[in-house]
Amino acid sequence: MTLFDLAKKNIQGNFSNYLVYFVSMVFSIIIYFTFVSLQYNEKIQQSILLSNTMNFLFMASSLLLLLFVAVFILYSNSFFTRNRKREVGLYSLLGLKKKTIGKMLFYENFLMGMLALVVGIIFGTLLSKLFTMILVKLMGSSAEIEFGISIEAVGQTILVFLIIIIITSIQGYRLIYRFKLIELFHAEKKGELTPKVSIGSTVLGLLLLIVSYWLILRSFPEELTEGYIFANYGIALVSMMIGTHLFFSSVVISLLKLYKRNKARYYKGTNLIGTSQLLHRIQGNARTFTMIALLSAVTISLFGAAYSGYYGNEKNSFEMVPFSYSHQSKGDELDNQIESLIQADKEHPITAQVELPIVEVEGQLTFTFSYEATAIKLFPEKAYNEVVKALQTGKVVSLSEDEAIAIKPRLTEYNSSLFKGEQLHLLDEVHELTFVDMLEGSVLPFDYPDFYIIVSDEFFTEIANDIKPKLYKVYEVEGEKSTAVTSEKINQLVGKEDFQVYPSFYTEYKEGKEGNALTLFIFGFLGLVFLAATGSIIYFKQLTEANETKTSYEILRKIGVNKRAVRKTIHMQTLFVFGLPLTVGIIHSSVILNFISNFISDLIGANVIVPIVTAMAAFIVIYIGYYILTVHTYNKIANK
Repeated sequence: MTLFDLAKKNIQGNFSNYLVYFVSMVFSIIIYFTFVSLQYNEKIQQSILLSNTMNFLFMASSLLLLLFVAVFILYSNSFFTRNRKREVGLYSLLGLKKKTIGKMLFYENFLMGMLALVVGIIFGTLLSKLFTMILVKLMGSSAEIEFGISIEAVGQTILVFLIIIIITSIQGYRLIYRFKLIELFHAEKKGELTPKVSIGSTVLGLLLLIVSYWLILRSFPEELTEGYIFANYGIALVSMMIGTHLFFSSVVISLLKLYKRNKARYYKGTNLIGTSQLLHRIQGNARTFTMIALLSAVTISLFGAAYSGYYGNEKNSFEMVPFSYSHQSKGDELDNQIESLIQADKEHPITAQVELPIVEVEGQLTFTFSYEATAIKLFPEKAYNEVVKALQTGKVVSLSEDEAIAIKPRLTEYNSSLFKGEQLHLLDEVHELTFVDMLEGSVLPFDYPDFYIIVSDEFFTEIANDIKPKLYKVYEVEGEKSTAVTSEKINQLVGKEDFQVYPSFYTEYKEGKEGNALTLFIFGFLGLVFLAATGSIIYFKQLTEANETKTSYEILRKIGVNKRAVRKTIHMQTLFVFGLPLTVGIIHSSVILNFISNFISDLIGANVIVPIVTAMAAFIVIYIGYYILTVHTYNKIANK
């Protein structure tokens, strides 16, 4: 029997233990191959507006995925190393040279890695069309997806994962040289001592988490500076990381020790062995729990934020560009050309057409207003009422000559109580207006400063005699989300002329949908890889502990504890191991998402609860799957 034959038999014999690791590695290869394939897919790039952004995002995410997968594979091998020490020691005892055993382990790791690479590329090739269709569907693109194999993607995937496989195989080769023979046979007898914790570290861990939450959730100061952002949120991030580690390494241990003091509950059934195992293993688990909790928090937050942006893209586009087409008039000739292009689109007939005269003046408010109020844009109530009728939003207004209504500037938190009864002085206090209300809703595409004020028709006519208004022409058409052809024709026309034109609703909507779809797609699949990896890590640790503690369960059964009670202990212990880091990660992400949602809700004006709950539910469901699998395997090992 050659070393290759022995390596293959070892893989076959231990494949059930390596299955989750193998599947996680294959899944990582599939996602990496998909990202690289999309990066090289010219048809996709030609069909979207953000092709350059797509290339950058997929390249960055591929590097991030590669880094994480490399760490995961190296981390996973450290668990397998402990399980293989006794087997390696037996080979050495039978007379095999260290070099020969090292070669066998190298071949075994290399064969496992190459098998995962081949399977990953095959499935990646078969599934690439499906994943591409998902991305195209999310972006709303009309590109025709054909089945094909990207030679560049295959070559790049083979190269980068071959390097990782060789490194991990060398790690296996060095196993026999890192330990003495006696250490290999007694590896399973080495366990962690019950960790000692101080009251100070326990209190410090809780305080750091509370401080990090407070720093994240507190309101912005009136003058927001870069120094404040870096100092405040930098301290919050460091406090959360250190606090999370202290929570698992000190706070959890303190709670478990406190639980032990309740003798009636501690000695009831099999609680003793379950609690003791958690206490004796917690020091090693603390680092793993910290990594999983923080990684879960980041992944849930990013996915929740990306899904929120995608979920509210249409409403955000309408707030940014309320009309289908908008442009500033610069003469009848160009105006007629644009109008002719819009009218020629019979599939999208005009439903409303409005002319908006705008007068830009300088003014002074009689109250504190941090927005740049010196550049004020006035327009008459008649034009505003036509906008209300065209868009079927808002309410019709009626003003006397000395009254005014402010329109809430975009991305601000002002309300009507701030304006009601306050004064506005225009043109060096020649004119004075009194605010009677503040309304929400855009009239023209966003253009800073975005401070519009509705005035009476009489007052506007008086001001227009002194200052010539700028005339804006706006059009509303049916099916504005599909006006790609007309929008492109107008963009080509105005690109040759020197006059201001705003993006069409279609352009804003399409770019927003593509950008959010790309982000959602990337974070979604990266999140799945992170979940698979972290779930696998917990799975490996639990199986390692199952093999090391099965003697304890045998003793329990010999003294009369039935298998059902042992199974219940395994359930509770595994639930603690899976549930604790996930719970902490969800709490962290809830705080982060609460902070992010303040921006998102203002930006997209949509309810972000649904996307956030969806992101958390997805994580919980996948972790439940890992929990069930771990309990089943753990029970087979420890409760035979």
